[in-house]
Amino acid sequence: MRIRYLPETLINQIAAGEVIERPAAAIKEMVENSIDAGASKIDVTIRDGGKSLIVISDNGHGMGKNDLIAALDRHATSKLPGDDLLNIEHLGFRGEALASIGAVSRIKISTREDNSGEGWEISAQGGKKDEPSPSAHPSGTKIEVRDLFYATPARLKFLKSERAEAMAVKDVLTRLAMAFPQIAFTLTSDDKVSLNLPAVLDMQSRLSSILGREFGANAMMIEAEREGIFLSGFAALPTLHRGTAQHQYLFVNGRPVRDKLLGGCVRAAYADVIAKNRYPMVALFLTLPSDEVDVNVHPAKAEVRFRDPGLVRGLIISALKHALHEGGFQSSSSVAQSALSSMRPAANSYTPSLPLSRGSGPAVPSSYAYGNLAEAPAMHYQAQPHMHTAPSARTEEAAPQTEIIANPLGAARAHIHENYIVAQTQDGLVIVDAHAAHERLVYERFKSQMGERGIEKQGLLSPEIVQMEATQSERLLDFKDELARLGLEIEPFGAGAIAVQSVPALLGHKADIPSLIRDLADEVLENDQAQGLEERINEVLSTMACHGSVRSGRRLNTEEMNALLRQMEATPYSGQCNHGRPTYIELKLSDIEKLFGRS
Repeated sequence: MRIRYLPETLINQIAAGEVIERPAAAIKEMVENSIDAGASKIDVTIRDGGKSLIVISDNGHGMGKNDLIAALDRHATSKLPGDDLLNIEHLGFRGEALASIGAVSRIKISTREDNSGEGWEISAQGGKKDEPSPSAHPSGTKIEVRDLFYATPARLKFLKSERAEAMAVKDVLTRLAMAFPQIAFTLTSDDKVSLNLPAVLDMQSRLSSILGREFGANAMMIEAEREGIFLSGFAALPTLHRGTAQHQYLFVNGRPVRDKLLGGCVRAAYADVIAKNRYPMVALFLTLPSDEVDVNVHPAKAEVRFRDPGLVRGLIISALKHALHEGGFQSSSSVAQSALSSMRPAANSYTPSLPLSRGSGPAVPSSYAYGNLAEAPAMHYQAQPHMHTAPSARTEEAAPQTEIIANPLGAARAHIHENYIVAQTQDGLVIVDAHAAHERLVYERFKSQMGERGIEKQGLLSPEIVQMEATQSERLLDFKDELARLGLEIEPFGAGAIAVQSVPALLGHKADIPSLIRDLADEVLENDQAQGLEERINEVLSTMACHGSVRSGRRLNTEEMNALLRQMEATPYSGQCNHGRPTYIELKLSDIEKLFGRS
């Protein structure tokens, strides 16, 4: 078979298949061009999820006649003044997007360059350009794309529903809007405005308008710098999480990315405080010199490659862990809101059929249950059979108890259902899961002891030889020193084999050493790190902590309950248990009063 040169139209259609796989991808490329053009307002209109119509209008610099003609040619761009592909200062730079879009649709571009008295427009159908003609368009650029993929109808079969495509478009615009708060964005889908974001001066305002007040109220500010690389943004408390990574927004030099390394950093930072199948909400912005990152490794520019990935990983993980540590024992307010939403006042007023229990005196008249309590005789009530009240609670109403209430988690008042502590704060109450809280306290104590002494090693009577591919063994041996600090000593044993001399004692005698080594080797090759061993050790510590903590069913006295509350306040990560669940719920008095119609 002879080699032939493909026609230009087919080349553009192939490029479109790589870069423009759906309407959202086409919109991303065109909006990035608008951002690069200095626009302060970008309006996007779509129909049928972008399949039949896409219109993008901006007030950017615009183009002159010659630039407009070249804009629809492949590999023509204004974004690369030189030939250095490792020093890219713009979002778009390849010069493929408009040519690719024009090759598979009907496109019309109207534009006017800044300070120019004339505007121009040009059209193309299936990659065939018309001649440019004068236009009355104001300063800026407007691009109309109709019948996307009409020239390659087979691709239409792979698109999702119109609603799904519209949601993908909104997600693309949302991510770009996060990175550029100084630009106003609107999205109109089938004549309905689905996104309207005015320009704002700061990142926090834009994030709050997109991610909602729940994120704003429960997010920690992230600011860190290391060797000229800057990290900023916000990360949620561990108890505010989602079932997918869809709500993790990651940016590199203003470019939205879905990068494995960055996502792995977030997972590693939260691994000790959140369940494996849950994902914390984050919006993180990484800024570094353009020659320190390669953005040209993915057709849609969704992934990047760093010159020093270890430096970037260390910066992100340490910054997030520092914020989590500073967050201390906090639990997100969304936990309390969820609890309040499940509470409902009784639909009808009724009189309890059983009187409140008290001492040996007569039963309390039922009218006192919800009537004028001021008229009720003075009496000391006993706790119900299912409740254990601290015996010294009434004797500590003096100054010491008042001082305790001033603490964030307040003063213990009762121990109910033999597991939950009810504490009074200055402006509400706190309900603590004693078992879960103590489990976290014991776990953190184990970890601190492990850090002080180092991880104890358990030497093997004879080395365990693990066979694997030579590439895997060589790469894993690069982490030899790091693994040794975690209690795992390995040595080379010929080509494609590793000799394991010792393992962490915490893993016990039944550790599946070959499986552990191969999993670590796979992880190192994929993520360039060996986080798995530390995670396994932490899982063992977590199990030990669970067995060593206060068990549900054990009754605590007031002194023990208050001691637990004070330890929680002094222990980082105590707002969630080892499995990522909240250890306490805080209810404000104002919210409680709303339940009873008192506000």
